[in-house]
Amino acid sequence: MINLQAIQEIRAAIPKEPKRFIKFLIVGVFGFVVDFGSFNLFHALGVGAWFSKNLIPLAYFAEHHEIVEQTLSFCCAVMSNFLWNYFWIYPEAQAEPFAKKFGQFILVSVLGLVIGVPVFTLSLAAIKPVVESMGLSKSPINVAGNFALICRVLVLLFWNFFVNRFWTYRHVK
Repeated sequence: MINLQAIQEIRAAIPKEPKRFIKFLIVGVFGFVVDFGSFNLFHALGVGAWFSKNLIPLAYFAEHHEIVEQTLSFCCAVMSNFLWNYFWIYPEAQAEPFAKKFGQFILVSVLGLVIGVPVFTLSLAAIKPVVESMGLSKSPINVAGNFALICRVLVLLFWNFFVNRFWTYRHVK
């Protein structure tokens, strides 16, 4: 039988920051699902192609719909992650104005996007020929795009945690 008191004692003995990082990883996994799910949904619906044709008619994006789709999926994940961070990981931050925390989180995320788009783009350029040579480019799942997303997520994992912890939520003890 599970000893709940022993579990609570172990949990209480773990310092706050490792607990926060574990929660951050859980939120990150959920954000990853949101990011990948919306990326693949946008790709299946042709959202990137539509944006490239109607809203940002640049030749580069017309050939690389994935960049538009990953940017949109990133925005969905940022919104989800902010809410989880604000209400679950750092509930103490609710004493400060919501708009201030949201603005800081968005700024960190936009800077993350500035870092992440080149990581995604370079990863996509590197993996696309490999995927094509394996005959997987016609797969209903965008194999190259998903690999590039994994590379972006790994880089931004540490950026997001440390910058948000030491700037956005620096007042949280």
